[in-house]
Amino acid sequence: MTTAYDRFSGLGFETPAPGVLRILLDAPNLNAVDQTAHRDLAEVWPVVDRDPETRVAVLAGAGKAFSAGGSFELLGSMIDDYATRTRVMREARDLVRNLLECSKPIISAIHGPAVGAGLVAALLADVSVAARSAKIIDGHTRLGVAAGDHAAICWPLLCGMAKAKYYLLTCEVLTGEEAERIGLVSLCVPDDEDVGERALSIATDLADGAQSAIRWTKHTLNHWYRSMLPAFDASLAYEFYGFGGPDAAEGLAAHREKRTPRFTGPTSE
Repeated sequence: MTTAYDRFSGLGFETPAPGVLRILLDAPNLNAVDQTAHRDLAEVWPVVDRDPETRVAVLAGAGKAFSAGGSFELLGSMIDDYATRTRVMREARDLVRNLLECSKPIISAIHGPAVGAGLVAALLADVSVAARSAKIIDGHTRLGVAAGDHAAICWPLLCGMAKAKYYLLTCEVLTGEEAERIGLVSLCVPDDEDVGERALSIATDLADGAQSAIRWTKHTLNHWYRSMLPAFDASLAYEFYGFGGPDAAEGLAAHREKRTPRFTGPTSE
């Protein structure tokens, strides 16, 4: 039996409870996001929005991680090929906008590393549940590009400008416990508690609630994010401009070789 989700081969889908759709990041290298998964993660939300069987979506990672970020192959293609860079930039924009416009509540269950496009969806989810030892990392500047994706639209609002600047400039790791303390995620659960089950419990409660009231509440609250769309567009442009420069190439090489990068790009703009 075919479904509307069959075309999203980069993601997994389950129905763990009535009205609840679980979307799984499930890929090699700790659920690294390749070109297919990146496209699917951007395009799946309008389908969720139109799905009459789904009242709430849960986004989770299979195995030991939520998502380790973009695959080396995807990042390499973005650096080397203008057409790929342009396409992925549009997908990155669509990911954020489609998450905001999906009327159904989205719950994220974060464990292990959470980086890149997966982190975008995790933090823009309506309720984010993180394991205490989860490792949340926005590693853009370490890669040699500006912090684009979702950072400008939500980090200052969620955790304040001082914390946002500190973590986005330094790429320091945030545990789930610290992320909850500063307001970056909704909830933190102990490591001996199943973060996926906690997320499912919240999703089930929402699926049983007054759908119109829940959806319009989400819609109106998301105007806070919509007011920041110009800043988001600028950050995305600077990020992808950077992927065409020498620092991004050096950053990726350093990641591959597990060494400290030696950035040589321009120091004044």
